[in-house]
Amino acid sequence: MGQDFACLVQAELELSRAGVFDLSAACSGFVYGLITATQFIKTGAYRCVLVVGADALSPFVDLRDRTTCVLFGDGAGAAVVTASDDPGGLISFVLGADGSGAEHLIVPAGGSRSPLTQESLAARENTIRMNGREVYRFSTTTPADALVKAAADAGVRVTDLDLVVAHQANVRILQTIARNLDVPEALFYTNVDRFGNTSAASVPIALCDAAADGRLRPGALIGLLGFGAGLTWATAIWRWHGLCGQQPSAG
Repeated sequence: MGQDFACLVQAELELSRAGVFDLSAACSGFVYGLITATQFIKTGAYRCVLVVGADALSPFVDLRDRTTCVLFGDGAGAAVVTASDDPGGLISFVLGADGSGAEHLIVPAGGSRSPLTQESLAARENTIRMNGREVYRFSTTTPADALVKAAADAGVRVTDLDLVVAHQANVRILQTIARNLDVPEALFYTNVDRFGNTSAASVPIALCDAAADGRLRPGALIGLLGFGAGLTWATAIWRWHGLCGQQPSAG
């Protein structure tokens, strides 16, 4: 039986009346969570949802594999999504998955599908394995197509967005996505140089940094873009309301 980390967070925050659950979608997890939280709010079931994106990848890196161990980091970020009478929040979204590509980015052993054995431990199959060529091909094409579709569903174009906050896989992937979309690289916020690839935590950390850097003001139209292991992807067009205490922009 796996440990439900959402329950541990609930206990630490003393939120005894809150229902909680873990949602596993790897690097897409936080955007999946935001979209799920918004559905609860739109139905009127809840007025306030805490979404946490967190991953600790350091226990799963093989320090002898320089193609992966230098990429990944540990991190956590969270957002509170609330009901509001003001227009904004989630406008459109695209969710997707391709399980046929699961083997391209995976920890082969250590879970219920393949429990850890002496043999798999000796082969270091409890660490991250990545087919870099295929992951790069997927990451630079499918998420970009999803962002275009989400923007179209929102009645806008990618060029109308004020900022794209994407999963911080690596700078080269974000640069390639920008080129494929024919938009300036500056449209994509980056902080991967400071934190590495923190999986589900990368988007909320980047959101917080972008707001602190003055790149996000209330009213901004942003694209949220998660993609990664699974293979999964999640894209949302979001009208930014701001962080707690953030003042509305003039005009």
